[in-house]
Amino acid sequence: MDAEFRWNPYADQPHNVIPKNERFKHQIKYVESYLKLFPSNLRAAVPALSLYRKYKRGLYCSPVEVKAPFAISVSPDEKKLEDIVSCFHDLGINQTLVRIPSWEREKLEDYKKFISSLLENGITPVVALLQNRNDVRSPSRWLHFVEDVFSCLKDHCEYFEVGHAWNRTKWGLWEYREYLELARPVVPLADKYSVKLVGPAVIDFEFHLYPPVLAEIDFEKVSSLLYVDRVGAPENTQFGWDAPRKIALLKAIIDTCSRRGRDLWITEVNWPLKGTGIYSPVSGKPNVTEEQQANYLVRYFIYALCSGHVERIYWWQLVAPGYGLIDNRENEWRKRPSYKAMKAMGSFLKGSTFIQKAEHPEANVFIFKKGSESFAVCWTRKGSIEYCFPRRVIRAFNSGGKTIEITANKIKINESPQYVFLERE
Repeated sequence: MDAEFRWNPYADQPHNVIPKNERFKHQIKYVESYLKLFPSNLRAAVPALSLYRKYKRGLYCSPVEVKAPFAISVSPDEKKLEDIVSCFHDLGINQTLVRIPSWEREKLEDYKKFISSLLENGITPVVALLQNRNDVRSPSRWLHFVEDVFSCLKDHCEYFEVGHAWNRTKWGLWEYREYLELARPVVPLADKYSVKLVGPAVIDFEFHLYPPVLAEIDFEKVSSLLYVDRVGAPENTQFGWDAPRKIALLKAIIDTCSRRGRDLWITEVNWPLKGTGIYSPVSGKPNVTEEQQANYLVRYFIYALCSGHVERIYWWQLVAPGYGLIDNRENEWRKRPSYKAMKAMGSFLKGSTFIQKAEHPEANVFIFKKGSESFAVCWTRKGSIEYCFPRRVIRAFNSGGKTIEITANKIKINESPQYVFLERE
């Protein structure tokens, strides 16, 4: 199986290289590789699961400082640079991720120019290095690409993510050992150019791939493309695991398997949108409405950041018709509800400290302190209820930052997160 690599410019990802009805044959062919995952996972299983139980019991029980965890990825567009910079400043976010594909090596100066412009405007980039099948066939080709990127951008970027979503065949790798063949020689190059590595950039809930990779590659930051879009809301479960439990499990695996304590970055997450046709990266059930996307964005960020296990989250991405915060199909960009939700969340949460999660059978109520003020971020998983706070409500805002009506200490809570400021104790 060596199908031609084809890029889908509408969804910013490759086309699938294997028809669905042939994927099982592919899995059978590489069964020996899957079997080789067992030893490292067996060694990690008992200590990781023990640590996971500890982390799960401690979820949302201890204070967590919210420093600068908000980040948004962006695709280079020199013609729209001013608009991009304006949006970052409007959102109050100064961290981004830029993907550089190995097959666009000849455009490296263009990427450098774009990244330089971001830096000049106070936006700090991380670079993700994208691979395809040709890099596996020709390792020297991959290494020349990586060295060119490091040499060109070492004074512009501190962190470089090695590889991307490589546990999906459309990204050109058929098994984890091929990823290691690409990642191993990047380590001495990083030392040579004094840059730091992020990885392994595994996509989705496939945590069995971390033990064998982390045993060999000592990434400065451990990254995950931790999507939960296929189950819908972050509270929904996959094999019994919701988003908070997945995060606790992943951090337990990282802390068990990495050579030193390593921070977790979620370097890609989003929800694709209904009605966007060819611009959506998936079809069918994972697509949600714009309002649902905005709701899930905030809920996901709150769950992840208040766990204390995630240092930073990159939303993929700022501008994209099928899933971005902005729809650019018309000449004038349209800021979606998720854009407004990201802006409001950042303005309320940045510099705050998560204190505790209130116990309630139907509502999620996360309590924060910021300076002399305290506030709650609250929502229901489904439907609406009237929630009575123990202190008088001073003011309240919806997920987009607009003021909402309040009555004494009662608030009507629904699936859309709200920010409720409370009278001082």
